Amino acid sequence: MESRDAGERPVFTAVSSSARQLFQLLRCISFAPKAQVQISNEGLRFTVEESRVMQGLMTMICKHRDHTDVLLGLAFLEKSLFTTYIYAPPVNLVNEEEAEAPAFQISLSSLLETLQIFGINDVKDRWSNRDQAYGGVAGSFVRGDPAATFGNRPLGMNGMCRLSYHESGDPFCITLEEGGVTTICELVTYEPEFEEDIPLQLDALAHKVIMRASWLYDAINELSSTSPTRLTIVASPTAPYFTLSSNGPLGSAMVEFGKSPELLETFQVPRRTVNTYKFSLIKAASKAMAIASKVSIRGDEQGVLSLQFLIEVDGGGVSFVDFHFVPFELEEGEGDEESPVADEDGLE
Repeated sequence: MESRDAGERPVFTAVSSSARQLFQLLRCISFAPKAQVQISNEGLRFTVEESRVMQGLMTMICKHRDHTDVLLGLAFLEKSLFTTYIYAPPVNLVNEEEAEAPAFQISLSSLLETLQIFGINDVKDRWSNRDQAYGGVAGSFVRGDPAATFGNRPLGMNGMCRLSYHESGDPFCITLEEGGVTTICELVTYEPEFEEDIPLQLDALAHKVIMRASWLYDAINELSSTSPTRLTIVASPTAPYFTLSSNGPLGSAMVEFGKSPELLETFQVPRRTVNTYKFSLIKAASKAMAIASKVSIRGDEQGVLSLQFLIEVDGGGVSFVDFHFVPFELEEGEGDEESPVADEDGLE
């Protein structure tokens, strides 16, 4: 690598006191090998996409059946997660109001391997203690084996982690320090391959449901028993209020939710909506379901689905991981009574 002038500073530098929380958040979207990174004053945005066609997301929404297998995973690492966060835009961008933040792609699998290079604790998901989770007893959730407190295993992933990016075309650098050992890893950066998000129309939401992530996690696991290919989500202002049903070669299954405040923290469904998604894509969000406290399930008038997970991090803060799904479009004559029903009245 070419030497740099001593006064030349990188575009981005951030330091975290623990690599574990970065690892846990990024592992939630590890369903694809590469992630697109965008740096801003507010934090780091990691975007992962899985689809048959990596372009024209706006077109994929409603028109072409063979383009509807699309999943977008978003993990935003806010600057508050870091003890030090410095973003210095390139000089030629400082005075341009419309200038975009630096964006590039890296190998997500390599980044995760790097973050756990000093080992990782055996951290169970927060729903491991099922009796406590469903017994209605207030208390803290079990994050790992209590016996590990007195064990002789290395702590792992608690050392300092420094991230840096110098300029366009340079590698994304990760420096880990623990117990006097320093490891430096430079990940090759690639040109960004996609620019469009899967748009969720916040001004035209068809339903919004907030529940504990454990309820959704268990429902998806229950439905997995039939090896389903599709998941149908029905939201209705009348009973049954919120239903997940699956269909596959081994049969069909259904999970129904009431709308009591103890079960659904928020239930905003002005009219009945029905949408179907590829089950394997929904299943790809399982890692986030397993460690999140809550999930916000939102769908717009086009059928785009958002699963936004609230995840507690070290130090008492929270972070969000968001998944966007394009609906599975049935061919004419393939649907049944559960096909989406158009509504002439718009949402207020």
